[in-house]
Amino acid sequence: MIVPYNYLPMQFSNHDAILADWEKLIQSTEFTLGSYVENFEKLFAEFIGSKHVIGTNTGTDALILALKAIGVGPGDEVISVPVTFYATIGAIVAAGAKPVFVDIDDRYQMDVNQIRGAITSKTKAILPVHWGGAAPDMPAIMGIANEHGLKVVEDACMAPGGRIFEKNSGTFGHANAWSMHPLKPLNVMGDGGMVSTDDDELANWMRIYRNHGMVDRDHNRIWGVNMRLQPLQAIVASHILKTVHVTVEERNKNAEILDEGLKALAPFVNVPPRPIGYWETYSLYMAKFHKRDELMKYLNELKIEAKIHYPVPLHLQEAARDLGYKEGDFLNSEIYCKEIMTLPAHQYISRDQLEYMLSSIANFYSTL
Repeated sequence: MIVPYNYLPMQFSNHDAILADWEKLIQSTEFTLGSYVENFEKLFAEFIGSKHVIGTNTGTDALILALKAIGVGPGDEVISVPVTFYATIGAIVAAGAKPVFVDIDDRYQMDVNQIRGAITSKTKAILPVHWGGAAPDMPAIMGIANEHGLKVVEDACMAPGGRIFEKNSGTFGHANAWSMHPLKPLNVMGDGGMVSTDDDELANWMRIYRNHGMVDRDHNRIWGVNMRLQPLQAIVASHILKTVHVTVEERNKNAEILDEGLKALAPFVNVPPRPIGYWETYSLYMAKFHKRDELMKYLNELKIEAKIHYPVPLHLQEAARDLGYKEGDFLNSEIYCKEIMTLPAHQYISRDQLEYMLSSIANFYSTL
């Protein structure tokens, strides 16, 4: 039995409605910003309950744009985590600032108990990550930020459709970044991103900066760059947005089945806690596994497409050598990278495929 990680062929098997709207776009020649992008921005703002959404070319652009909007620049420090995709930390560096790490907790999210100890006179912002589609303790993070006069940018790239109690993920911080990379809950046929904010001034600045700093074709207010969301992708996003809640609900059902089956395999498998009131998107369904590398090879041979996100924490990457960190500085993150594995849990996985994964993992450990 094949258990695929990539669900895109299934998701886009019927794309007639998207092609029909692309045909309208082609006839309109509205290829740069315009009504299709504005329509999606409005739809997503309503979806998450945010006042403003600014579409960008990528989630990475969204992170950079959000950081620049809140005033992050050379000489500043931004607190984040070493367990995330490279773009989170790369965006801090691209904004001219220095990344400062704190460790993760047992949910693979920013450990709020370490934030105060990382704050210095140079700290400008906190950049928590909704890693895997789970949410860090945003109320606590916002409380610390307010206590110290800091800004917050949420990396909500994996979190469309997630929430903490009744408040949507990506609506706590001052300016929050989202991604529509193909394997995110809200995905497009390529790259796409957006920033959300309730701050009118930040929104106005970001709309101008992401379009070369122009206020119209003849007047340039600031020196900006091209971070524009493409109308072709805005159309795809507008269609996929209609089914995001259903997608996330199905992933949660699959995750519940995996959680129950994997918890029975303790102590070989460690499933992270699922706090009441936290609704995850399961962009990544992750747990810690004893003999992870051997297990993944075994599963892959059985055509179960398990993966690792990611095997090396960012503080130990070559790119981070100038930050001065060393092995042992963030033990939870380092253990995570040695033991974590991602299982397919997307909306197209069947109950039979879930049971096949669980029985295969159980068989592996039965031989130890």
